[in-house]
Amino acid sequence: MPTFNNSAADAGEAYEALRALAHASRTFEDPSETYAVIGDLLGGLRSLRQVLDQLAAAHLSRQHQVTDESREYRGGSVEALAAADELHQAGTLIDQAHDRLNAAMTHSGRIVWNPHDRLVERWIGIVFLQGQEADKVLDLIDAKGAEAGIEHLSQWDYGTETTDAAMEGGDVHDSAPAYAGDRQAETGDYAMTYNPQAVHVALYRRHLIPAEDALNPPTEPDVPARRLAPARETTARRSGVREGGWFEHPGVTAVKQSRGLSL
Repeated sequence: MPTFNNSAADAGEAYEALRALAHASRTFEDPSETYAVIGDLLGGLRSLRQVLDQLAAAHLSRQHQVTDESREYRGGSVEALAAADELHQAGTLIDQAHDRLNAAMTHSGRIVWNPHDRLVERWIGIVFLQGQEADKVLDLIDAKGAEAGIEHLSQWDYGTETTDAAMEGGDVHDSAPAYAGDRQAETGDYAMTYNPQAVHVALYRRHLIPAEDALNPPTEPDVPARRLAPARETTARRSGVREGGWFEHPGVTAVKQSRGLSL
């Protein structure tokens, strides 16, 4: 226990406390506790700075009353002045350490160690077109660029309804899917993949979900989808979303079957 009046005893207490802290801080089960530890160390440095000044003052106040090992007063005065000077130098270094530690505490205080509201990025399917429907979009991309294609495909995005449809049908991905020969383009929260040779085009939208709700689905095989007759299937999906029916259109179902994803 600190005495507050016995410097030698309290210095011993401080040494033992620092030894214990060095042992305890080898691991932090709760890293958020580091902020409090830094704060206490910061206060400790301020006290240490005061102690160094007081030690220096004790040497200076008695410099003419001490001798060196040869019993010389002049030698004792020189040693006392030298000790006081080194203590002041140590105090200057403590000031620098204090400023660094204070900056570290500021940065540490901005950390959220256990964020329960952390969000992760996922990509939901908006529309997948093949054949003649895809040809129209591919021609548009060729004539006016990828952004025009994305803008055109975004008409299939009905916000929450589309998000619910993707969640219901499992059309959710860690990244926008791309297969052999596919090209990709992104604008804002949309990502488009298209393949003029395979004649298909797809649009995905970035969607953020709580980290605790994120799942890591098995990796899909990197196999190009079969070519389907999509015109009727695309219409079915569009009307299904508008009318609140079954969300996943047959085109997506067929693609999943071709990729071995259906149950």
